[in-house]
Amino acid sequence: MTSELTPFRVDIPQTDLDDLRTRLANTRWPDQPADTGWRLGAPVDYVRELAEYWRTGFDWRAQEARINGFPQATTVIDGTQVHFLHVVSPEPAAPPVLLTHGWPGSIVEFLDVIGPLTDPRAYGGDPADALTVVAPSIPGYGFSGPTSSPDWDPARIARAFAELMTRLGYPRFGAHGSDWGATISRSLATQFPERVRGIHVTMLASAVARSEADLEGLAGDELEKGKRSLAKGTKFSREGTAYAMLQATKPQTLAYGLHDSPAGQLAWIAEKFRSFSHATEDLIDRDDLLADVSIYWFTETANSSARLYAAGGWGAPAPENTVPTGVAVFPDDIGYPVRTLAERTDKIVHWTEFARGGHFPGLEEPDALISDIRAFFRSLRRGGRSQNTPALGGF
Repeated sequence: MTSELTPFRVDIPQTDLDDLRTRLANTRWPDQPADTGWRLGAPVDYVRELAEYWRTGFDWRAQEARINGFPQATTVIDGTQVHFLHVVSPEPAAPPVLLTHGWPGSIVEFLDVIGPLTDPRAYGGDPADALTVVAPSIPGYGFSGPTSSPDWDPARIARAFAELMTRLGYPRFGAHGSDWGATISRSLATQFPERVRGIHVTMLASAVARSEADLEGLAGDELEKGKRSLAKGTKFSREGTAYAMLQATKPQTLAYGLHDSPAGQLAWIAEKFRSFSHATEDLIDRDDLLADVSIYWFTETANSSARLYAAGGWGAPAPENTVPTGVAVFPDDIGYPVRTLAERTDKIVHWTEFARGGHFPGLEEPDALISDIRAFFRSLRRGGRSQNTPALGGF
């Protein structure tokens, strides 16, 4: 095994761009019953218009330049390639924080937040809030490329990311995540509590009400939130989990369509961007959406990314987490966490409920996400360290 870090730049061959445009032009479009809108899935007119823009108007080279504006590298950990952005803050005391995306996301979710987090002084913020950012592509996703084995679950990914932070020279660090990134961040905390100073997440599965039994002991405002959480979760379980069950049970069968048809890959992801958020076509720029879809397409990771669901961890019981945890609640996300439920399994030290935003806050509400990440890690710097725990890298 090598611990070498290899500098990386995104450079998709022109032949791949030409092939994409040809495939989009030759798409065989399905029928759609009248007046069904989004009820049965992504409407043909919506996907067709977006695909035409992807083919004729979207500028992938501009997205490449945007990504390549950040230092990045790859390394091989536990037999698989891991790609990551590594942006060292100009502020010398800035502690390291790992930012992890989920499905169907990518590092695109963090491109608008890295600058303000690493260099708040340049964005009108307090330089004391500066963080050094490491933003990996999950193994099997994006520029990390496909995994060769099917057992890359959140716990194994967390161990790989802990090793990544070791190779970068960060014995102690913080973590932030959404979707799978939240699960991976929490796994980092439970496996490496001595290394992880705190985690900030936008999802916390253990804090979502799943039955009436979860509401026992709740009162007042927390009970009302618990009822809302249960209703939202019940609706999502009934109407919105088919994709996860398919990816958890038969990802290989699904992969033939997604791997071969860019229109299929586009519809599969675009529908989730909309249904996991609120009015996504207005809140998320379509160039950001297409940059994300393009990464899945060009890196051929539709199959390996879906396998994360099959590897385990989706819906699994959560072990107790004793690491300081902050939660940012965005009301249009797929789950609605409740603080009282969260405190049964996690050491909650920070809790913020926002008025709007959904599953992709880095794209929908980046300013809100930036301010909350800053506030959480600021609180750790100022207070939550015992006398026997050394400050390292600002924590």
